[in-house]
Amino acid sequence: MSQPETQTVTGDRGHGFVRALGTVDALFIGFGAMIGFGWVVLTGEWLNGAGTLGAIIAFAVGGIIMCFVGTVYSELVAAMPHAGGEHNYLIRAMGPQVSLFGSWAITGGYISVVMFEAVAVPKTALYLFPDLEFVKLWTIADFDVYLTWALVGTVTAIIISWINIRGVKVASLVQTFVVSFLIIVALMLLAGGLVGGEAANAEPLFTGGGSGFIAVVAVVPFLFVGFDVIPQSAEEINLPPAKIGKLVVASVFMAIAFYVIIIWMTSLAMPASELATHDLVTADALTVMFNSAIWGKLVIAGGLAGIITSWNAFLMGSSRLMWAMAVAGMIPAWFGKLHPRYRTPVNSILFIGALSALAPFLGSAALGWIVDAGSPAIVIAYFLVSVAFLVLRKREPAMDRPLRIGGKGNSGFAIGVISAVLTLVLFVLYLPITPVSAQLAWQSWAMFGLWLIIGIVFMFRLPRGVKAGPNAENELLAKVRALRGK
Repeated sequence: MSQPETQTVTGDRGHGFVRALGTVDALFIGFGAMIGFGWVVLTGEWLNGAGTLGAIIAFAVGGIIMCFVGTVYSELVAAMPHAGGEHNYLIRAMGPQVSLFGSWAITGGYISVVMFEAVAVPKTALYLFPDLEFVKLWTIADFDVYLTWALVGTVTAIIISWINIRGVKVASLVQTFVVSFLIIVALMLLAGGLVGGEAANAEPLFTGGGSGFIAVVAVVPFLFVGFDVIPQSAEEINLPPAKIGKLVVASVFMAIAFYVIIIWMTSLAMPASELATHDLVTADALTVMFNSAIWGKLVIAGGLAGIITSWNAFLMGSSRLMWAMAVAGMIPAWFGKLHPRYRTPVNSILFIGALSALAPFLGSAALGWIVDAGSPAIVIAYFLVSVAFLVLRKREPAMDRPLRIGGKGNSGFAIGVISAVLTLVLFVLYLPITPVSAQLAWQSWAMFGLWLIIGIVFMFRLPRGVKAGPNAENELLAKVRALRGK
């Protein structure tokens, strides 16, 4: 497919980004962000926790929630195709304080995914190279951390950060190539299930009751987060705003199909009683179905591909969000620097890259902590964006909306209400207040709480008196500059 001619963003709201992304680039950024490594390491837990059909339904339910949220995003990104996504929607609808809180929350969710992938890389490498562990450093949560093991993740973090600094086009080329391979792996798993799977292995269809089902639904926000990376890079996409919005929803449907295929085909490979004996059950499933270890290694290669696509996309998204907050005077201006040659938010990339480089030294136990810490932060932002959508529909009915969901009637408003209610319910499921609530470790709550506290500190430092609206960011920046004596 031919790519549109590269352009540089100029004019009102132009910040010097390069419009280098076409349709496939943008779609694969969103889809690739949602397909990380979780499908390789966590599928066995989903099947054991809820059963085959229970897990599929849980992902379908979570996917439907994300579809409503994605639909809301599609209208907003078409109306405000600017880098920073949530930052723009929230400041226009609810003012700087709420914008900072919501943007900071989802940035933490994005960074949690980046850190998760940094730990997943050496875990995957250990499957391929069993003699990888040398020079023991310490033990965290019964997991021995070795220097050579951790350095695999650290070196990968440095490489991916370097790719992102070099420019969005380089990063998107890597994304497109790796996502294409990932799709091939999914098709191989589908073929394996249809040829070598046994329907009897899918039993039990349901297990774990309500708590098992909720436990699977609780991880869906972490696994589906990524479609919203497309809005973060809106100023680097060379497409009409309405089409950018449609790509957001398309990427969600692609992810739902991918996860359902993975769960279903994996369940056909072996009896449920054997799932617990496999560390990377999806890889072992294809090995069993084709009776050859090489196929399992192909899945691991697909897992590595998923790590790269998710990591790459979320580094792009989180760095653009931090850049947008910095440019608006919400967080230190240091994060708002663009590379003089590559026009990428270099300091934000370096900051997030440093966190991901350190994550492997927490050991494999950090995988679960990071997932659980990032998920509620992501849901908070989704809820606030849904509310912002409703506020803008009421306050600014004449706002230019190149893609108006639900047509001219009230159907779009109803979609926004459903999105807000569902995301609020989803957040409540994380709170330990019901018998079926998701059980988060104290380490997860500590990570989640610390990140939000930092955001709240920044929030209370913002100047008061700036009202929500189209000029809110300019008014805020003027006040910030006045306080700084500029």
